[in-house]
Amino acid sequence: MTTLRINHRTTYTYDGPVTFGAHYLRIRPRDGHDMRILDSSLSVTPTAEVHWAFDTFGNSVARLTFHEKADRLVIASDLLLRRYGLDDPEARIERYAGPWPFTYEPEEAFDLSPLLHIHSPQDQPVLKRWLAEKLPERLEGSFQVLDLLSSRIHESFTYRRREESGVQSPAETLAIGSGTCRDFAYFFMEAARSLGFAARFVTGYLYDPAEAEEQNSASLSGGGATHAWADIFVPGAGWIEFDPTNQIIAGRNLVRVASTRTPEQAMPVSGSYHDGGSSFLSMEVEVSVVRSEEE
Repeated sequence: MTTLRINHRTTYTYDGPVTFGAHYLRIRPRDGHDMRILDSSLSVTPTAEVHWAFDTFGNSVARLTFHEKADRLVIASDLLLRRYGLDDPEARIERYAGPWPFTYEPEEAFDLSPLLHIHSPQDQPVLKRWLAEKLPERLEGSFQVLDLLSSRIHESFTYRRREESGVQSPAETLAIGSGTCRDFAYFFMEAARSLGFAARFVTGYLYDPAEAEEQNSASLSGGGATHAWADIFVPGAGWIEFDPTNQIIAGRNLVRVASTRTPEQAMPVSGSYHDGGSSFLSMEVEVSVVRSEEE
């Protein structure tokens, strides 16, 4: 069990007042058996009406409606939550995970069908060639296949933080040889789907003990901002988190906020504005995830 304090602040700056359209926030996790929200607050400048709802995936979404112009938009979220996790998750998952190859049960396959759909079919030829090269071993367990896939992605590509929005296609990641956590998560999803697994894109936060507590040990990649990884429905074990960026599997340091079918559906902050002659200058995102002793 770990109690975490998470501060997430996004600031948009313009060279003059603009009119804001509706904005949508996916920055609040949902409670579950593995996570409990102890306290939360949200502040928005300029003032906005906030309407909370659940999207088609069951994620908490805040809709912001603005009634005044401004040259600066600040969205600040503060969360206090408790994250639960297994001490030895991989051994537990391996015990329940089904064999490889596998077939989902009929009802599971029906419910999972949208998440089995390949999102970038044009990249499948090059992706399958990469899989044939990187996964030559004959593996008998579905968990072993996914564990090896995560390791191969981690070993094959260089992590590089990128400020631009959106994700690279699997073919782009292969060609460039580097990417962000969201690029690796998407690559993992498309590879897993090509192997017959249902996959979801997950956005959230990463607790990095080395960074948060100023330790000398090697830090994780993806801290200090929102983080992304993949959920895979493993036969017999259910939804399991795989973070190929850091080779984390079902780790308590991953704080899930939103799970979606595609990366585009999981943007933490999205919205529009009407310039009226003013121009966008910058966006700054600040994320802090630290351990808390609060109860």
